[in-house]
Amino acid sequence: MPGISLKGQQMPESPIRKLVPFAEDAKKRGIKVYHLNIGQPDIETPQAALKAVKENDIKVLSYARSEGSETYRKKLSHYYKQNHIDVTEKDIIVTTGGSEALLFTLGSITDFGDEIIIPEPFYANYNGFSVANGIKVVPIVSSIDDDFALPPIEEFEKLISKKTKAILICNPGNPTGYLYSKDELKKLKELVLKHDLFLIADEVYREFVYEGIEHHSIMSLDGLEEHAIIIDSVSKRYSMCGARIGCIVSKNKALIQTALKYAQARLSSPTYALLASEAALETPPEYFQKVIEEYDERRLVLIEALSKIKGLKVSRPKGAFYCIAELPVKDADDFAQWMLEKFNDKGETVMVAPASGFYSTPGSGKNQIRIAYVLNKESLLRSVELLKLALEQYSN
Repeated sequence: MPGISLKGQQMPESPIRKLVPFAEDAKKRGIKVYHLNIGQPDIETPQAALKAVKENDIKVLSYARSEGSETYRKKLSHYYKQNHIDVTEKDIIVTTGGSEALLFTLGSITDFGDEIIIPEPFYANYNGFSVANGIKVVPIVSSIDDDFALPPIEEFEKLISKKTKAILICNPGNPTGYLYSKDELKKLKELVLKHDLFLIADEVYREFVYEGIEHHSIMSLDGLEEHAIIIDSVSKRYSMCGARIGCIVSKNKALIQTALKYAQARLSSPTYALLASEAALETPPEYFQKVIEEYDERRLVLIEALSKIKGLKVSRPKGAFYCIAELPVKDADDFAQWMLEKFNDKGETVMVAPASGFYSTPGSGKNQIRIAYVLNKESLLRSVELLKLALEQYSN
């Protein structure tokens, strides 16, 4: 039988999706499953985006431009200027989701065997994308004890080698909800300039920040014009995960020209999704005010409830809509599967994402889970109640 590629064998499973078959089996048995495992918001998509798809006069559903239409990119550049990011449409490549934006970026700046430094825990697919590109992830561990703050910059410098091409951060962070301060970003800026590296920031949760703290983009810092790359997406901002539209933003012309070749190779992003994404840019500020208020209330309700569970430790997120909880169990993967297979209370259970898949250091995060607070407050409280009952019944 023909063999499967080594990189295919090394491709990690998604900690977010790998337990789906067990959840589906539970539902077939009549069990209600509360999904805290995936960042799929229950917030309604802006009506303007849906209307753009429903009400149009397209007669032929043709290819879009590989880099995205000029009108959409111009509107995107206006959105970025409103967020203190001074770019033009020429600095933007539209992609099929933020995932493709990251794939194109890594393909454009790295060769086989190159290294990227990433604070962990990090978005699980960073592992997969790196394997697909033959890149070695060099993790730098952050700790739940200080809510996953940026490790000392000296620790970053120790990890830089001749093969290091970039530092990658998620700001605000998935899965931690950590929000980088301007001072922390300035330290990273100095480091990448000193060692001539790229600084990649996944900023798809830019709008979702709390406690009166301001989000600072890496592209709002002077001097990073040739080094800064933003990964972005409409998925979370407008609750449009299914649209699969994202983008690469950078003032580095060589990077944009190279990423465009990748975009041309896959032809174009989906036309209807582009229509919806362009219309979504007209979303009024009131929409975000209400959404952010709702997520903030959920965040506070969730953290307070989790904090009352004996033996559980939880980080306090300042952004996005995730948190990491450390459980009084040895193996969170086994516990998460057990909750779907063996546990229920009054016909209900809860699905979480084991956090080990958000690390690349072997053995890390084994007793941690990621929780996405994308359900209403009543459902979140019931989910925590179920988690508490499950922990009481579970035996390592």
